[in-house]
Amino acid sequence: MLALIGFVGLCLLVGAVAGLLTAHSVGTWYLSLARPPGTPPNWVFAPVWTVLYVLIGIAGWMGWRRAGASWPIRLWGWQLLLNALWPAAFFGLRNTALGLLVILPMLALIVLTIRAFERIDRRAALLMLPYLAWSCYATWLNLGFWWLNPHS
Repeated sequence: MLALIGFVGLCLLVGAVAGLLTAHSVGTWYLSLARPPGTPPNWVFAPVWTVLYVLIGIAGWMGWRRAGASWPIRLWGWQLLLNALWPAAFFGLRNTALGLLVILPMLALIVLTIRAFERIDRRAALLMLPYLAWSCYATWLNLGFWWLNPHS
């Protein structure tokens, strides 16, 4: 049970730091950008990411219970690291191009993590699917912000 709390807590910590990194830019720089089609209202992001971080943490814990500190868990850790770096790039540095350079390999690592989890615990892989879907959507948004705001 302590390990589960640790996995979920780590993910929620990543989310809390992301929130701190985005707070200033969301009210200033982000509002000045042209928005791509399908951009949700700002209030949507925090609850969606909170649920996703809980699912990512549970999936990581489930994978760890089955395989220990193995390749699937290392992949899980690498994708979480890039997840933590994305808001720093996009919002912290206010750089949509750098955001793309972080989010694209993050997507690849999420897919690799899901495939690795499928081999050890299908339920863990399934828990990662909403995260993959939302990250694809976030990539679309990031690409749109980059395209519509070439100097950002």
